[in-house]
Amino acid sequence: MQFDDQGDLDTSQVDDRRRIPGGKVAVGGGAAGLIAVLIAVLFGVDPSVLGLSDSGGDAGAGSGRGTTAGEVQQVCRTGADANSRQDCRIVAVTNSLQDYWGGQLPRSGVAYRPAETVLFTGRVSTGCGAASSAVGPFYCPADRRAYFDLGFFDELATRFGASGGPFAEAYVVAHEYGHHIQNLTGTMQKVGRDRQGANSASVKLELQADCYAGVWAHHATTTPQVSTGRPLIRTLTDQDIAQGLDAAAAVGDDRIQKQSTGRIDPDTWTHGSSDQRKAWFTAGYRFGDPARCDTFATPS
Repeated sequence: MQFDDQGDLDTSQVDDRRRIPGGKVAVGGGAAGLIAVLIAVLFGVDPSVLGLSDSGGDAGAGSGRGTTAGEVQQVCRTGADANSRQDCRIVAVTNSLQDYWGGQLPRSGVAYRPAETVLFTGRVSTGCGAASSAVGPFYCPADRRAYFDLGFFDELATRFGASGGPFAEAYVVAHEYGHHIQNLTGTMQKVGRDRQGANSASVKLELQADCYAGVWAHHATTTPQVSTGRPLIRTLTDQDIAQGLDAAAAVGDDRIQKQSTGRIDPDTWTHGSSDQRKAWFTAGYRFGDPARCDTFATPS
């Protein structure tokens, strides 16, 4: 994945909270807390539904891995920066996603309201409650923000066995922005209490977000920036798409369960199998049409 060296990066779409001191955050204890973390780390939608809550201290972003607060505003200027720095790459992917969905969504009669990407380290306060980096990347519908501890991308390889790479990261960001689209269209409200099982609304929601990520990838190299009139992402190769598919497979419910417990239990799935996640991303990427992503009308 290569960005236009002369492309403009809009850092106003990213809130860099790394290394901002914060208070304590409780993520539950014992077996129940561990289960909540295992569920949420597969790209949770809303940490509040998993019982992730403030322990009573100030719920700010944590300190630790990262650099200085607001660094992306200082150093991420152009596509050349995105080609050389991970945090600037997340800015660029965010910009590309907002450019695409900002133009696409109104065509279906839904006004696009920009989301915001939040970079944090350790723990963070959100409109859905306080959360730690243990929950992995997530989207909070209450404040329309997608939250990322960049350390998760290392865990994709070390913990989940993914090959990693720049587009693996882009897939994760695009998946969370898929949840933003679901929030704007009202699809997210379909989940209700149907949150577990291979044919549950939760699984359908996650697979649709994978499909939306593929739709964006289909258009990423042809969606122009308003400021330059050129696409911010210059090239996506077959190897890039393979990175995304590999990341999707790595966080399939069946693969995670097999690695962690040695058995597979479809009745407890929340995100779908590795094959399902790959298939729906591929469908989005192949057709480039959000209408093809109606997982709720298709048997899982």
